[in-house]
Amino acid sequence: MLVVLGWVFVPIYIKAGVVTMPEYLRKRFGGKRIQIYLSILSMLLYIFTKISADIFSGAIFINLALGLDLYLAIFILLVITGLYTITGGLAAVIYTDTLQTLIMLVGSFILTGFAFHEVGGYEAFMEKYMKAIPTLTSDANTTVKEECYKPRADSFHIFRDPLKGDLPWPGLIFGMSIIALWYWCTDQVIVQRCLSAKNMSHVKAGCILCGYMKLLPMFFIVMTGMTSRILYTDKVACVLPSECEKYCGTRVGCTNIAYPTLVMELMPVGLRGLMLSVMMASLMSSLTSIFNSASTLFTMDIYTKIRKRASERELMIAGRVFILILIGISIAWVPVVQSAQSGQLFDYVQSVTSYLGPPIAAVFLLAVFWKRVTEPGAFWGLILGFLVGIARMVTEFAYGTGSCVEPSSCPTIICGVHYLYFAIILFVFSIIIIVAVSLFTKPIPDVHLYRLCWSLRNSKEERIDLDAGEEEIQKAPEDTIEIVIILCLSSDTEVSEENKGCFKRGFDLFCGLDQQKGPKMTEEEEAAMKQKLTDTSEKPLWRMVVNINGVILLTVAVFCYAYFA
Repeated sequence: MLVVLGWVFVPIYIKAGVVTMPEYLRKRFGGKRIQIYLSILSMLLYIFTKISADIFSGAIFINLALGLDLYLAIFILLVITGLYTITGGLAAVIYTDTLQTLIMLVGSFILTGFAFHEVGGYEAFMEKYMKAIPTLTSDANTTVKEECYKPRADSFHIFRDPLKGDLPWPGLIFGMSIIALWYWCTDQVIVQRCLSAKNMSHVKAGCILCGYMKLLPMFFIVMTGMTSRILYTDKVACVLPSECEKYCGTRVGCTNIAYPTLVMELMPVGLRGLMLSVMMASLMSSLTSIFNSASTLFTMDIYTKIRKRASERELMIAGRVFILILIGISIAWVPVVQSAQSGQLFDYVQSVTSYLGPPIAAVFLLAVFWKRVTEPGAFWGLILGFLVGIARMVTEFAYGTGSCVEPSSCPTIICGVHYLYFAIILFVFSIIIIVAVSLFTKPIPDVHLYRLCWSLRNSKEERIDLDAGEEEIQKAPEDTIEIVIILCLSSDTEVSEENKGCFKRGFDLFCGLDQQKGPKMTEEEEAAMKQKLTDTSEKPLWRMVVNINGVILLTVAVFCYAYFA
């Protein structure tokens, strides 16, 4: 999907001249309701799948490393992350990500070496994993079925039984591809980084590098985590609810602590500190990207609809305050994450994405490749798809996802369908709704679609945006300051930097009011800048280089799938 992102979707987004994904849908279909709806849904997905899962996993590591309470660990993690996200913006996110990636690669490589040395090599790893059975499998009140504590026979295969497998192969191929389409090609967190690239060759090169790095987790995270079950079987593979609660505080299983336990128990003191920084770097990298993207979505797609005359100062304040609200809601959702999907964080994230992501993927796919799609078709596809998905999600969490030892009482007709199969069903359902409604509504003239869909991507004709009239927002007078947060905007009088106290400087830094205004561009300069930002041309040499590397990446990925199938 990274190749699809760099070669198909990003060129369309750049030519459209958009900053956010909801903004693209507004230009493509017109109106405001799809843009606002998608912004709200994206932020819900951030809460349910990204922020809450990230802070929970970070808190687990801090809890194991320092022995702190889970919520105190969450507070420490968020304070550190929030400091440079709020004050630094996207630039801070990109620069810190670059450094943290190097740290993560080095640390993960070292840990993998230690783990496989302790196990006895790859052949011993495969043999011992199948024999890693916890000592306690029954007590006075509970006798656990053998299938609940023995490693699966297909543990070393990616493609598993379509009916009994925990990741059935049809769902893995088609369902996971739908989720990946939403995540890699339409999610603001990912696409925003591509849109910040200097040119298209940089976009494609970045996607290729990311693709190669996405091959590494199979070896550095998945297999390394599996060695944790071999070395610390009773803790990581616990099956009795009482034992699991003793080790990790939840009754449904302790697989979430497999990797952190490996770090804390196996590595020497110095390297343990390095791995602590690696884990924190990884989580902070993810959180900073999410915070920045969520702030952009809120200010550009929602707040500007409420406050059309909002100044740049006001937008910066609103974005930062919104981050704080988002964090608060995410922390409240952590207990659900802790006990969902048999205590397996990966399954929780994928399941929620399967319930909410497919309608978005369907709309973007058809918006790009089928110009006949209309605004009503896209809107009702999103709405009805969301209602079906949220019904499954709410029902599942209301009954509880349960575990192998304590199954959920959720009706089979609702929760019996694997979440990856549900993603396929929901995706097809959304496409049917979009196509049916679109065919019964008036098509959008081509003059509004130039460079917004694949068939018209190379058009040189001038496009009349459907949202052109909405973009002409009257600017606020220069001498007027809209007061949103009295603490940050207590006066419309400019105070010199020398006369500001420490408290005032700190709040200005938080609100983004410490930045000096740049010179105002002329109309000619603005036109030149817009043309540069929508340019997708490439130098022939670099286009050939990235295209060849794209083919090599796809070949390597197919080989890995085939080898571990």
